[in-house]
Amino acid sequence: MNFLNKLFGSKAESQKVENTDFCMNYMNKFLILTFTCLLYIACSSVQDCKEGINLLPMYGKLTKCAAQIKSDNDFFASVDSKFSDRKTAAVSYIDMAWEYFYKNDLESSMKRFNQAWLLDSTNADVYWGFGNLLGRQNELEESIYFFEKSLKINPFNPRVYESQATSYGQLFSMDQDLNTLNKAIESLRKANTLDKDNPRILAQLTAAYSYFYQKDSANKYLNLTDKIDPQAVHPQVRELLEQKNKR
Repeated sequence: MNFLNKLFGSKAESQKVENTDFCMNYMNKFLILTFTCLLYIACSSVQDCKEGINLLPMYGKLTKCAAQIKSDNDFFASVDSKFSDRKTAAVSYIDMAWEYFYKNDLESSMKRFNQAWLLDSTNADVYWGFGNLLGRQNELEESIYFFEKSLKINPFNPRVYESQATSYGQLFSMDQDLNTLNKAIESLRKANTLDKDNPRILAQLTAAYSYFYQKDSANKYLNLTDKIDPQAVHPQVRELLEQKNKR
């Protein structure tokens, strides 16, 4: 009996050791797996919180992380405590954005336009601002997209048509496609319809028409410009027209 007890007792102890080792191995694997999952989740959270999205129009239309959403909510709370409503606040942030734009601080300008967009996405001037900023960065086709968005909301701002014409004009300087130039002229004519006596617009129309062989339109806008501001037409454009008129 003692022999059997010793025999079975030793087997039982051996089994107990094996079970303990199995449990320890299992727990170690479980802990490693759990730690790996937590690490992955943590890394994913950091990766999802993309930096620099406030330097993209409309935040690049990217999904914001929890920290960015909290930042937006804090911003709303601050604005709501200072302004009567968010549309009024948006106008104030647009004004700040233009100030930065004309100081050539384009990053700060984009941040303020984005905040204005958060406050009032129906404000046409926000998209005009986005378009101008992209134009400054030579993202010409993208800038035209935002000018069109602005004009869909407010088709009565001549300066947006003028900005759109500038982007088309810069595209034409690269592709030399007369269709692109015609789009620039179309935008300038719409601007001129809304602001007839603006010498800057008339001068740009003069320059745009100077590319065509028919010189009548260019001369028409040259004469109109000279009546208001003889200095508005670039000397090279004037010289080009004088050469064409001699032919």
